[in-house]
Amino acid sequence: MERSQVFAGCVTCGLSRRSFLTGCAGCAAAVMAGAGVLRAAEGGGKVKIRVVYSLHAPKQPGPDWPNVGFDFGPVMQRIDAALAKGCAGFEFVSSMAKGPDDAKTILEADKGAGIDGYLVYQMNCWNQVVQTIAGSGKPVLYADFQYGGSGGFLVYAAAFLRAKAENLGFVASSKFQDVVAAVKCFEEVKKSGAAGQFAGLVAKARGGATPKPGDLACKADELKVLSPEECLKQMKQSRILAVGGTQSGPAGEMMAIPVVNVAFAEVNEAWKNADRDQCKEVADRWERTAAKVEGVKRETLETSAAMYLGMKAVLKKYGANAITMNCLGGFYGGHIHAYPCLGFHELNNEGLVGACECDLRSTATMVAFGAMTQGRPGYISDPVIDTSKRQIIYAHCVASNRVFGPKGQTNPFQILTHSEDRQGASVRSIVPVGYMTTTLEILPGQKEILIHLAKAVENDPDDRACRTKIGAEPVGDIEKLFTQWDRYGWHRVTFYGDLKKPAYGLAEVMGWKVVEEA
Repeated sequence: MERSQVFAGCVTCGLSRRSFLTGCAGCAAAVMAGAGVLRAAEGGGKVKIRVVYSLHAPKQPGPDWPNVGFDFGPVMQRIDAALAKGCAGFEFVSSMAKGPDDAKTILEADKGAGIDGYLVYQMNCWNQVVQTIAGSGKPVLYADFQYGGSGGFLVYAAAFLRAKAENLGFVASSKFQDVVAAVKCFEEVKKSGAAGQFAGLVAKARGGATPKPGDLACKADELKVLSPEECLKQMKQSRILAVGGTQSGPAGEMMAIPVVNVAFAEVNEAWKNADRDQCKEVADRWERTAAKVEGVKRETLETSAAMYLGMKAVLKKYGANAITMNCLGGFYGGHIHAYPCLGFHELNNEGLVGACECDLRSTATMVAFGAMTQGRPGYISDPVIDTSKRQIIYAHCVASNRVFGPKGQTNPFQILTHSEDRQGASVRSIVPVGYMTTTLEILPGQKEILIHLAKAVENDPDDRACRTKIGAEPVGDIEKLFTQWDRYGWHRVTFYGDLKKPAYGLAEVMGWKVVEEA
């Protein structure tokens, strides 16, 4: 199939990744309507479905999930072939769309074409295509290309659930049979003529294919927590440095924790001034202790060590215990010259907080519950849900390898490039499994703490998307786990240990409330 290869980059234009997540989809432009036709069978009476792949380009020219240079062509061909094979009696027409304009063009061209419904595959995260397609009123099946489109998929699917969009069903599974089962729901809707039945039919198919809960008994964990009052006291005595602009100075508070803005230039100067002998010593230690160093040059290790030492110097200057940085915006904008990933890894191992993407909500969550657990590190992630495994997978390129705190046992870790752009140095932490974890996020305006528990069950080595991927089985209703992403955003923060009761205690003394996500 021949498809256009127009691309307007967003990640590389100096935006923070957080800004990109909320704004990039709206800036998509240019039509990529390609068109191959796959016929499962000839003749009349077939269920005719248009498959719309929502993505930047057939071969990814910029940093984003899954990664720069990723070739979607073979993936789309495999999906097309698997649909034709698995759905006898269906006719599939395949197209690509980059944003709302492309989607409108497709809908306009489909008038009178006898299309019975749409399968929209979210291949990249933030391309807004499904919203326009769903507005057609026809039944729409929304599918996640996992480790590619998962962020947008979760946020957009939650919005559809909140709006009670009865013509849209969704599937989030690494097992293609689950997609086929959902596609077959189009047949029943064609017979009845009631598109409003579609969401319910797909939900029934999804639920029927989701495994029953497994053994949620966990290994013993000697978790010790502070009282809510002492935890709040330590939060107020903490300080977060937010690195992401040109000005330095006080910036209010987040969850009762003081925040100070720090200019990129200040961190970059500290990076330049880091003692080179110390940088070599830190790089030596990383090389010695990592289970593997792959694709990362020695020079990159030393510049990463300089960033770590520079950040420690800035933390000391401000009397702070947490730092969060607009890392991608700073790196691509030329404001900083080394990724902070390894530095964040090191800070989190020491009981301090190094947090990605200048995400203040997640940073405050790390500070609050790090204080409560007496130094256990929080792990910011971009989660993915896979119903075929009954799992939520927490994925990111920064992770501690001391999940039980600075004095706890270490676990193996690898040093690899940052996944999205294959540059710099980041961490894959091979975390211990069999333990209960608690995942949280805050919503300060509403004074809410979001929470779910999950048992860590595996480390996924998939090369797509972020390096560390912790597969966990949620405690509770996995269907409910789809509902809050439009309100809280994609990031979550995971701690080892069962923090449900302490979270309720902290919320009570702060006058906040707890929202259980699963």
